Amino acid sequence: MGNADITLRHIARRRPGDLARVFVPEHRSVEVLGWIDTQVTKLERRLDKALRLRVGGELRVLHVEFCFALRDDVPDQIFEYLGFLFTALRNEAPGEPVPPIESVAVVLSGRRQRLPATGKRRTAWPERRFSGTHFRIDAVYQRTVAELRARGSVFWLVFAPLARDATAAAMREVVAEIHARAAAGEERNELYTALLVMAAIDPWGHNLRKELIMLFDDREMEKKLLRSMPIIGEMILEAERQAAQRGEKRGEKRGEKRGEKRGEKRGEKRGEQKGEQKAIAELLGRLFARRVGRRPTAEEEQSIVERALAMGPGEVEDALLDLDAEALVRWLSEPTVTSLSKP
Repeated sequence: MGNADITLRHIARRRPGDLARVFVPEHRSVEVLGWIDTQVTKLERRLDKALRLRVGGELRVLHVEFCFALRDDVPDQIFEYLGFLFTALRNEAPGEPVPPIESVAVVLSGRRQRLPATGKRRTAWPERRFSGTHFRIDAVYQRTVAELRARGSVFWLVFAPLARDATAAAMREVVAEIHARAAAGEERNELYTALLVMAAIDPWGHNLRKELIMLFDDREMEKKLLRSMPIIGEMILEAERQAAQRGEKRGEKRGEKRGEKRGEKRGEKRGEQKGEQKAIAELLGRLFARRVGRRPTAEEEQSIVERALAMGPGEVEDALLDLDAEALVRWLSEPTVTSLSKP
């Protein structure tokens, strides 16, 4: 799901209790013990998908998947992750019972018709009784702004642009509520960033992204907002990881056919480089568009990528935030150097 998934996981780390409380039975106490992080989940590379909880004094686990849409492969992904998660918990405490696990798919867009409250992945033979897994479906885009607000946390307010009754007036109220309730400026800016990412999904055609940008249309606010995105670095790392996996698979396939290990290495290397350059061009190109008012030309985009690879994405991000439009265009037309010098 790209940017939305990374953004939501990032802010969920700050407020795991707010994420969990909505899915715990009413009137039951809940204590968050932490994100599950074991050797098996490290191999699976999705460390922040499952929370260890104590609900009414009992150990439990909550597994959450943020889904752009309830595609046909979502049940498969949830079942697959449950296998990794169960193995991780079992290896973590040999001989001890594995805590009960609840899986939830938080869905951000899709059909207008109401989604079911429960999904399933059947593994048994058709003529046998059900065997497999059930999971909860929380279609946040089908809820109202009032329903999201009733969940009692600014974490759930970031989904307000997805609500079926979202309006410009409602977004102004949501931004004001986040401003009043978020504890620190850094967290507030991260929540604002999440609002913009959610508005870009726009499942109902509300076109609220421009309205939200206008609410942040102050130069200092814009700089703080964009600087609040360690999310950018995470997106680049995630793109690199996925590209490496794709490259490795292509390389392995060539190696099997040709019996050559070199094919695997070349495929992996090309996949890593292509994925890294695509991520940099996409993410930093957006910052360029906000500063200059247009998308970068092919030459400017290539310059952004070359400078990010030579100097690091962080320094190029600084230039995109600090230089005015004219100076930025001039800087990108100059030969690439290894350190940033601002006119």
